[in-house]
Amino acid sequence: MAPPRPRSPPTTRAMRARAAASSDRIPPDVLFDVLLRLPARDLCRLRAVSRSWRALASDPLFVAAHAARHGGPLFLAKFRDDKTSVYAVDLGSPPAAGAGGGPYHRLLCTRLDLGCLATDWNRCSVLDPATGAVHLLPERPAEEHANCVNLSNPYTFFALGRVAATGGRKVLRMFNRLGFHNGGQQIFEVFTINGGTDHAWWRGRQGPGLFTDECSGVVVDGVVYFLTSRVYEGARCGIRPDYIMSFDLGREEWMRDLRGPISSNAGYAKVSLYTRHQLALAELKGSLVLADHHHQPFTMDLWFLSDFRSGLWVNQYHIRIESLNLRSADEYHEYHLKTIVGVR
Repeated sequence: MAPPRPRSPPTTRAMRARAAASSDRIPPDVLFDVLLRLPARDLCRLRAVSRSWRALASDPLFVAAHAARHGGPLFLAKFRDDKTSVYAVDLGSPPAAGAGGGPYHRLLCTRLDLGCLATDWNRCSVLDPATGAVHLLPERPAEEHANCVNLSNPYTFFALGRVAATGGRKVLRMFNRLGFHNGGQQIFEVFTINGGTDHAWWRGRQGPGLFTDECSGVVVDGVVYFLTSRVYEGARCGIRPDYIMSFDLGREEWMRDLRGPISSNAGYAKVSLYTRHQLALAELKGSLVLADHHHQPFTMDLWFLSDFRSGLWVNQYHIRIESLNLRSADEYHEYHLKTIVGVR
């Protein structure tokens, strides 16, 4: 009698199929209760076990029940050396990989329950960190801009914010074409997010009449704020470096312009000595903040907008910065703006 032939080890595909089959044997009510106890960072991994697990973790009833049980803050992070992933991070735990954002995407700063991934090349996605769902917003411009927007040109700005009156989320998109000196234009559009993005479209909106600095855009309480473009720096046009424009996402229109704290508290001769790279906008503690950086000595003033109607600013922090051995003053300035203003 011939000896039994040894069994060959199972292949990777077979092992995955066996694991998926065994995972589907768990009763749905038991699986619901088990997954409900896990933090969001673990759910991001377990969604890949099988289609049934993914469907359960994405179900609105499960998402609502999980959010009610796990009330702690959840952060999204993207690291420079990992261009293909977005990480879900909660306090006291190491970062866990979430949905892929694709190469060259940047994670926009927001305090909402949704994240926003964007590129300069007209691409924008909305990410739900609780479920891992990613909605790709359409690239096609609004109908009224179809003949004036060339999608092959880069430099597109995006901002995600919540409308205070309704709680809905909207995205502001700005096509930055050619530039001020080349006779270009900035084209603005708005997109409303209502749970899904499959049948929604961009809507064209009027520009502010001045060129904005798209890199300065920041969202505070449903309003997108911009500093004016650097093309006005040194120009004899009466536009001061801390001049601020604002777009209301709820009304989808531009609000009145705002004088910054520098021009509000100093004469024109002193303000004209400022250059735009000394100033930056940020959102801190729910308020609009203008960061004013000085090289001699190395300090930074943080001006908080106390009242928009009256244009009242309050200097709440005067920060002395320790010197660093960086290669240039611009690199030093950029480092501290990201370190101090960017920390949430």
